[in-house]
Amino acid sequence: MDEDIIRLEGVCKMENNARTLPPIRQSVLIHAPIRKVWDAVATSEGIAAWFMPNTFRPELGYEFVLHAGPFGDSPCKVTELDPPKRLSFTWGKDWTVTFELAESDGKTEFTLIHAGWDPDKVTEFGESHTVVRERMNGGWVGIVQKLASYAGG
Repeated sequence: MDEDIIRLEGVCKMENNARTLPPIRQSVLIHAPIRKVWDAVATSEGIAAWFMPNTFRPELGYEFVLHAGPFGDSPCKVTELDPPKRLSFTWGKDWTVTFELAESDGKTEFTLIHAGWDPDKVTEFGESHTVVRERMNGGWVGIVQKLASYAGG
């Protein structure tokens, strides 16, 4: 049976009463060809330049670490790799981050999707998903702009 989804005040409620918060989505048009943007989002050096230090490798199934400063090291795993269009990885115990790229006229539209938010869960560092999602939604705005400056510069 397909689940009916009702969206109310930023929370999705499904027939089975499971609740989720909507994914964070941030998009930006980067004045660079798709290959240059891909190198910025799918290499350890590139990710470190605009996001955070890491041990990333562009290999399906590869387990790596994001060095998240005061929040410690976060375990991650590459779950989807479709160069130069899409990269997904798990982040911590609950989240999935996806980078989508689409080229048009020598420019690249970059979309970040940060999913896995549940108002009934807390993060590994003891904060509710609701609180952390709000903080990270604002944080991703600046981080995506940093990527645009890095890759488009």
